Amino acid sequence: MTATDPALTALAQSWCALSLLHGRIEAHLERALQTGHDLSVREYSLLDVLSRQHNGPGGHLQMKQVADAVVLSQSATTRLVTRLEDRGLLSRYLCDTDRRGIYTDVTDAGLALLAEARPTNDTALREALDEAAKNPELAPLVRAVEALRIPAPAEASA
Repeated sequence: MTATDPALTALAQSWCALSLLHGRIEAHLERALQTGHDLSVREYSLLDVLSRQHNGPGGHLQMKQVADAVVLSQSATTRLVTRLEDRGLLSRYLCDTDRRGIYTDVTDAGLALLAEARPTNDTALREALDEAAKNPELAPLVRAVEALRIPAPAEASA
C-alpha cells in the first residue's frame, strides 16, 4: 500500500468526516449548555454519568471508570470533579469497604441542574444532527448515529 492508495484515502476522508461531525455536535452542545446552564459539555457528561450510579453492588464507579465514561484522563477527570464539587454539584466520600476508594455522588443541587439541562442538551443534539444531515458527506454518519440503540445498563443485564 502506498500513501496515495485509494482505500487509505477513502478511510482518511471517512475519519475526517466523523471528526467533523463530532466537532460540530460538541460545539453546538457546548454553546447551548454554557448559555442556558453555565455547564460545559464535559461537566454535563460527568453529572449525567455519576447520576446513574446506585447503592447496590457495583453501583458506584471508580475514578478510572468515570474518566473512561467521560473520555478524559484520570487527572483531568479529578480536576473536573473538584470544580463541580467546589460549585456544590458533587460530593466525595470514602468507600465503606475500602478506605482507599473515594466515591463521588451528585448532590441535590447537581441533580436539579442536570434535570434542568437535560432538555437543552437533547434539543441541541437534535438540532446539531439535523443541521449535519443537510451535508451530503455527513448525512450517512448522522443516519448511523440515529440507527444506534445502545441498551441502558438495566436492559443490558436483563
